[in-house]
Amino acid sequence: MSVIQNSSTSGKPAPVTPLTPRRRGLIIGASDGIGAALARKLTKEGYTLALVARRKDKLDSLCGELNTKGVCALAYAHDVVQFAEAPELLKKIAADLGGLDLVVFMAGVNFPPGGLDQYNFANDRQMIEVNLLGAMAWLNPVAAMFQSAQAGQIVGISSVAGDRGRVGNPGYNTSKAALTTYLEALRNRLTRHGVNVLTVKPGFVKTEMLKAAQGGTPFAITPEQAANEIYAAMQKRKQTIYTPTLWRWIMLAIQHTPSFIFRKLSF
Repeated sequence: MSVIQNSSTSGKPAPVTPLTPRRRGLIIGASDGIGAALARKLTKEGYTLALVARRKDKLDSLCGELNTKGVCALAYAHDVVQFAEAPELLKKIAADLGGLDLVVFMAGVNFPPGGLDQYNFANDRQMIEVNLLGAMAWLNPVAAMFQSAQAGQIVGISSVAGDRGRVGNPGYNTSKAALTTYLEALRNRLTRHGVNVLTVKPGFVKTEMLKAAQGGTPFAITPEQAANEIYAAMQKRKQTIYTPTLWRWIMLAIQHTPSFIFRKLSF
């Protein structure tokens, strides 16, 4: 059982009233990279946050930073592959925050395969468990909660890597392609209940995961730029975005490349 640790120097969140409205968000995978950048962005925009990640030390550091600025951020240490813990932890977070308006699934892992002649099932399995099954373990109960409330927003971080089965990293491509399809299915189910589901497909972002990228890393952006673009899309209740936007056109070309040509590529 993972240790759950609340961390806030500003006390528990103040009650929500018509005169003191506030938005309440949960970020799963918030300890660094885009997750931490988005946490900083959302607190600037007035959100009270619950931050979930495996690394308690990083969570506590981030919450300490945010809480010194007069906001309220609570930390919960949890490994997303502990699937059975997700529903109860979600209930606890909703109770601690007094409800939820936004849930972002940001957790992800990527392992470089080490070459086109290398196959590693253990790594592939871990990518599926974290990137896909971890998302489903969390977002299924979130979807049920938001459907019942007839409100809410879900944001899932997929990747341009899920748009086509490339030779460089089959396991990672598969995990993100499946996540994209899952988020689309949630969107189609929840839209009629007033719930927005946003799929985010980043290209290269300057985070630790960039080390696993195959070949070059063109058009790499900072986590802060990605967070700003995600927030803008949330405000407009968009369905799918690429960040940066240039990747939409790159992936459009890749998606329409004939298979007999595409299979000869080395990335």
